[in-house]
Amino acid sequence: MRGLKSAAAAAMLATLARAAHPHGIGPQATAGPIALEIVLLALMIASAVGYAIGVTRLWRRAGVGRGINAHEVFRFACGWGVLAAALLPPIDTLADGSFALHMVQHELLMVVAAPLLVASRTFEAWAWALRGGGVGALAAAARGWRWLATPWRSWWLHAAALWLWHVPAFFDAALDNLAIHALQHLSFLGSALMFWWAVYGRGIRAREGSVFAALLTTMLHMNALGLLLTFAPASWYAHGHAFTLGMTALEDQQLGGLLMWMLGSLAYLGAALAVIAAWMAPRQRPDKAAGADAATGLLAPLQANWTSAAGTAADLRPG
Repeated sequence: MRGLKSAAAAAMLATLARAAHPHGIGPQATAGPIALEIVLLALMIASAVGYAIGVTRLWRRAGVGRGINAHEVFRFACGWGVLAAALLPPIDTLADGSFALHMVQHELLMVVAAPLLVASRTFEAWAWALRGGGVGALAAAARGWRWLATPWRSWWLHAAALWLWHVPAFFDAALDNLAIHALQHLSFLGSALMFWWAVYGRGIRAREGSVFAALLTTMLHMNALGLLLTFAPASWYAHGHAFTLGMTALEDQQLGGLLMWMLGSLAYLGAALAVIAAWMAPRQRPDKAAGADAATGLLAPLQANWTSAAGTAADLRPG
């Protein structure tokens, strides 16, 4: 059990690492990558089990649905389900032969799985699952994460990942080299998690206008990339052969660009509207706010650590 809890301490890295492992390209799909996939899958399972252990311990002490509510647990389950769907067969297998399905895979990672995982209060759950040094490691990771996941820092990271990996030389290099492909997936999911944390983790509550601006501008530049791919007169990529869908390389690229254009627009526009709705919603009544504070009081030490680099592991330890 102690080993399982230690594995849960690295849950965020495990999530990113699993996303980073691509679908095994050609002769590179050897025993090494297979062994890595087994390890990463084990860490993913440990991450999910760690979340479940943390929520169970919290609810046992505070009451069911208090601190982390059932909706947040459901979001975590959905986020992991989408992550698995994007990275496992059949999507993972079919994406080997289609640029369009490759774009579906990336969109699932960036605009579906990432916001669901961010909105599930994962750090808090893992803090309750861990003991000893694992809590301190998680606290340090949370402080670094919070520094990076501001609206504009995360905006630049997310935009850079999106545009750089669609430069033909980089995209083709990722398909030719397993390590580069791993870095591509890692940067897509990692930058998306930071971006959505800036939106859901602080922006709505703080009513920051920069969050709304970041969402709109991300929608616009993703739309621009999608339009360039859709209306390109020739295929950009040397590996653009649509074996899966039976299209020409250009048709497959155009379909992929259209999917990026439409799915990205809906996701970021919907999030921007949600931010506006949250800003316009009436303030919580004092009596309800007091009840909410009592329900989440056991999480306050962790949240304090996110805002202060001077927090200690002892502050995070539940009970």
